[in-house]
Amino acid sequence: MKTRFQIACTLLAFAVAAGAACAESAGSSVSTNYSSSELKSMMRNAHSQHDYQALAAYFRDRQQTFEQKAQSEKTEWDRRSQNITGPAAKYPRPVDSSKNRYEYFSYEAQQMSQQAAHFEQLTATASR
Repeated sequence: MKTRFQIACTLLAFAVAAGAACAESAGSSVSTNYSSSELKSMMRNAHSQHDYQALAAYFRDRQQTFEQKAQSEKTEWDRRSQNITGPAAKYPRPVDSSKNRYEYFSYEAQQMSQQAAHFEQLTATASR
């Protein structure tokens, strides 16, 4: 009798843990990262409004990620630009590295914004 109770409690614990893991993975499916080949395939095979919405959401998510990285790099750039003497004055200067990273992240955010706008426009067209 005691063994049955222990087994039942163990099974119940596993069921609760599995349910929590499923709920967590379902909630994080919004920020999915696709490989390059998966993304190209999705873009090539997208024909419905749902497909376009998924791609637009993906690109908006990527845009936000790059904007956050650009903002943190801008802060780092400002911090590094206050000390450009001594070892920090040698090329390539740390401030130049931060500036380049900031410009890269800003450019990528702009590209993701353009892609998202394109697929949002296709979504509006497909709904007609």
